[in-house]
Amino acid sequence: MKRLLTFSVLAGLSMSLISPAFAALKEGDKAPAFNLEASLAGKPFQFSLAESLKKGPVVVYFYPSAYTGGCNIQAHTFSVNSDKFAAAGATVIGVSLDSIERLNDFSADPEYCAGKFAVGSDVGGKVARSFELNVREAAAGKVDSRGKEIDHGFAERTTFIITPDGKIAATIGGITPAENVKAALEKVQTLAHAH
Repeated sequence: MKRLLTFSVLAGLSMSLISPAFAALKEGDKAPAFNLEASLAGKPFQFSLAESLKKGPVVVYFYPSAYTGGCNIQAHTFSVNSDKFAAAGATVIGVSLDSIERLNDFSADPEYCAGKFAVGSDVGGKVARSFELNVREAAAGKVDSRGKEIDHGFAERTTFIITPDGKIAATIGGITPAENVKAALEKVQTLAHAH
């Protein structure tokens, strides 16, 4: 009985690490359509979720801010795994409340995005809120890993896997940035094998 109780507690803890403990849109929900000014390898362009879904699943990952600890790790991890996402037919886009100017730098930075995937500018957090994510206001005096002031709000770190029919196949949150990427990759690979 003691062993069963311990197992139940551990199972519950591990599920809470995978399952989001927030009010974000869930698996099976319709993903909100959005268009954003985005940057790929330092070049701005218009990103359309609807257009990207025509090519296959889309990984939309929300992160607090370019050039901050966990976000740097997450961007780097997506970058080094970009070929695996592409092999599974998935498009990756990071979304934050950063300005397009900051994202032009971040998207081209060889240490982070390295020009391997796009990052979109959701100034004001409208897209993040449409996915029912919490958005915190800017905090005075915050600086990024380059020593530059962060003058924007922060969306919570959450990744959505969206299938071509516009439905959310997975919502990933509450885990480390690197684990977040790993879980997203596993999900898109599972979707690719299912087709």
